[in-house]
Amino acid sequence: MSDKQHRYRIGTADFSAIRNRNETRVLRMMEKVMSEPPGYQPDELSLHDIYALALNALPPRYTQTGTIVLRDPVKDEEILAAVRNAFAVVVQNPKY
Repeated sequence: MSDKQHRYRIGTADFSAIRNRNETRVLRMMEKVMSEPPGYQPDELSLHDIYALALNALPPRYTQTGTIVLRDPVKDEEILAAVRNAFAVVVQNPKY
């Protein structure tokens, strides 16, 4: 078992399949925002910063394998706004 896999275990309980539902939604919105003008192409570190900033601005929505999601209180517009704000912060504060 790798060290990374071990970090998500307590005894025999495996927590690696519990994810924040907003993770994939933020990634989809990041792709959308990157395709908008003016054509900003962030480097990998900037993309990671944008991703983390956007996720931190949203309430977490954790699920596990087999979870049934009846409704999602976080609207796409909220995620899009969080991603746009994160892009603005990173653009205004470059790390180079």
